Amino acid sequence: MLLDLERVPPEGLVIDRSVDPSAFPIETREFRITEAVNVSGRLVKADSDAYRLSGRLASEVEFSCVRCLDPFRANVREDLNLLYLPQSDNVAAEGQNEHGLGDDELAVSFYRDDEIDLAHMIWEQIVLALPMKPVCKPDCHGLCSDCGVNRNMKSCSCVRDTVDPRWRSLKSLLEP
Repeated sequence: MLLDLERVPPEGLVIDRSVDPSAFPIETREFRITEAVNVSGRLVKADSDAYRLSGRLASEVEFSCVRCLDPFRANVREDLNLLYLPQSDNVAAEGQNEHGLGDDELAVSFYRDDEIDLAHMIWEQIVLALPMKPVCKPDCHGLCSDCGVNRNMKSCSCVRDTVDPRWRSLKSLLEP
């Protein structure tokens, strides 16, 4: 799914596309795109070689809860404001191996052969929008560390010793 930059009119190119999840062949265990990704916005020429893509991306993603391991779905909605520069600009200056990214460089992507790969941009933005530790609900009780039962579904009779054995001798100092 490529956007030809030579066909972008002076007033900009309106983008309104729906991309099927099968367009993303990358397999991952962390999540799965479950419904079409809708991208809407405008691509305009920002400079002689630079283009700006602004708009919105929306879809639904399935995760596994990090506490109880049950699958759940969540909406992903992300505002887009990306600056595209030619791939030739993505080189370090001579003698400069590493440098930190400034705020203005965090939303920069690169294009090659006068084309922007829309599918790559969508995948990248979805990955960046994902939570680090997805939970099915804020009060998820997770799995019992002893017997493995899902504590959201039923309770177990496991006895939890909440005192770390390394601190047990100090507890005797508090008792009369």
